[in-house]
Amino acid sequence: MAKDDRNPDDSELFRQAIGPVRELPAAAPPPAKPKPRARAAMAERDESEALGEFRRAMAQDDLEAGDALSYRRDEVPPRVLQRLRRGLYAAQDELDLHHSDAQAAETLLRAFLQHARQSGLGCVRIIHGKGLNSDSAIPVLKNLVDRVLRHRADVLAFHSAPAAQGGTGAVLVLLAKR
Repeated sequence: MAKDDRNPDDSELFRQAIGPVRELPAAAPPPAKPKPRARAAMAERDESEALGEFRRAMAQDDLEAGDALSYRRDEVPPRVLQRLRRGLYAAQDELDLHHSDAQAAETLLRAFLQHARQSGLGCVRIIHGKGLNSDSAIPVLKNLVDRVLRHRADVLAFHSAPAAQGGTGAVLVLLAKR
């Protein structure tokens, strides 16, 4: 029905039928959508790059049982690594990780290196084994030791020990002075 077709009496009949009315109070407007939280775009980018770098490091070829561990910081002369490879530095302490699972071995290794550094030791030997009895084809402890040592600021250089001191089942580590 169009507005013009309505009978004026219809409006009056409607008002009489519903009775007296009271006006409702004005409603508050609905709350505005919350603004998005500020985000640290640079921190997110840095975190993403670090994660990518970590994944690339983890994707590196794993060492095998007979592979020698070898690492030297840029500030350490190559001759120092050669002397370390020949076993010309005497190990002042030793840690044997045989029969440890990876998690326990990492905890032991970190505690050992911290204690060695605090004690002022310059060279230590870590026996990780060759991994011949490992469940997987790769030596788990050997790869763990390699990764942990490479990422420590107090490790100057390391190399697999000479055959008489454990060969590729042990590593000699030079530590920075505290």
